[in-house]
Amino acid sequence: MIKKILIANRGEIAVRLVRACAEMNITSVAVYADADRNALHVKKADEAYCLGPDPVAGYLNAHRLVNIALACGCDAIHPGYGFLSENPLFARICERRNIKFIGPTSEVIQNLGNKIHARATMMNAGVPVTPGSDGNLENINEAIVAADKIGYPVMLKATSGGGGRGIRLCNNKTELKNNYPRVISEATKAFGSADVFMEKCIVNPKHIEVQILADEHGHVIHLFERDCSIQRRHQKLIEIAPSPQLSNKQRNYIGNLAVKAAKAAGYTNAGTVEFLMAEDNQFYFMEVNTRLQVEHTISEQITGIDIVQEQFRIASGLPLRFKQKDVQIRGYALEFRINAEDPKNDFLPTYGRITRYFAPGGPGVRTDAAIYTGYVIPPYYDSMCAKLIVWALEWDEVIQRSKRALKDMGVYGVKTTIPYQHAILNSEDFINGTFTTSFVEQHPELINYSVKCSQQQLALAFAAAIAAHQGM
Repeated sequence: MIKKILIANRGEIAVRLVRACAEMNITSVAVYADADRNALHVKKADEAYCLGPDPVAGYLNAHRLVNIALACGCDAIHPGYGFLSENPLFARICERRNIKFIGPTSEVIQNLGNKIHARATMMNAGVPVTPGSDGNLENINEAIVAADKIGYPVMLKATSGGGGRGIRLCNNKTELKNNYPRVISEATKAFGSADVFMEKCIVNPKHIEVQILADEHGHVIHLFERDCSIQRRHQKLIEIAPSPQLSNKQRNYIGNLAVKAAKAAGYTNAGTVEFLMAEDNQFYFMEVNTRLQVEHTISEQITGIDIVQEQFRIASGLPLRFKQKDVQIRGYALEFRINAEDPKNDFLPTYGRITRYFAPGGPGVRTDAAIYTGYVIPPYYDSMCAKLIVWALEWDEVIQRSKRALKDMGVYGVKTTIPYQHAILNSEDFINGTFTTSFVEQHPELINYSVKCSQQQLALAFAAAIAAHQGM
């Protein structure tokens, strides 16, 4: 077994990894920039090493991370998500220097990170893909010809993209001409590549993804699906497992597709195969995330399998402990990404000191967080500061429990998405399980509702503070 792991990340995922290490008697090593000196993952890890004053550069310096890991005697590196987690060069450096990268091989990351190569792999394996361009687009004229052939609306996408970046919807030729240089610019800045391709836009789809685990002995299983349709600008707000919108037949079909995709790619470790489900109930492959997903938690809740611990076991060369028939769904789970954002101000990030923080509890409630009372959220990173995960046996029960848990959760000092997520839970379309990726745009009234909830929460907090002062 691996004995010591460097966690090449920060925030709540670093805390999650530290906890998994502790449960498996593995020594955890944290790294941090000066801005993260007081971060929770630094406090909880067995060892911690500073990356320097730059808030971001250290987390992106593959050679330095590997040097630190080797210098302190680590067997392996876990990249978390974001930063270098899907960087094939980082994985390749680990391979060259004989330190285990906890994830797929650098070759698999390289191949699946290239959307054109990934599409070709899936087509050869018989996995349905969205109609699109044959390869990268050379220029705007080629893009126009491809769009005329495919039919509007179309999506321009960065070939090396991911995380919802480098994507533009084009409803007509004018929008295509305007968006083409923008996507190239975004792709170059975000991914270091100007390559873009085109896919048919699936109107009002459901975003369904499948969690897979694959060992180094040729065994692949899936842990069923997650519904990630509740999103804003391609960024997920609430994730659900399993999807309340699928039949058991559809569930088994898409799970088998994901296993087929993973085998075709030669995949190992944990990963996610993402699909779009069209209005005619057809599934289309979108991409493979070659890393641990933010929302892995809800797959854990419905199956009882600790995905991170399985990652450690797989990276140690051990076979999977489960066969597909051993994996069963029990209940429903929701994950709420608690972002430090102001919903009534176009979700503008809000940074600053957490003056008070209360994590909810009770049956079926889990909180993965990087914050605590007095913690200062720095302005350099993603705005997500916590994840609230709620489980219950039935769909209506998990909604009610989620309402209670969101109400119990207190994050003061910064504005958060909690009131908006509470508003979503009161939407009839959400309660009925009839929603697509257009849900947020189709329900602008929820913003006003969330502002009311926020004002009520503030009034209650103020009243509680007065009562506490009077009782002193």
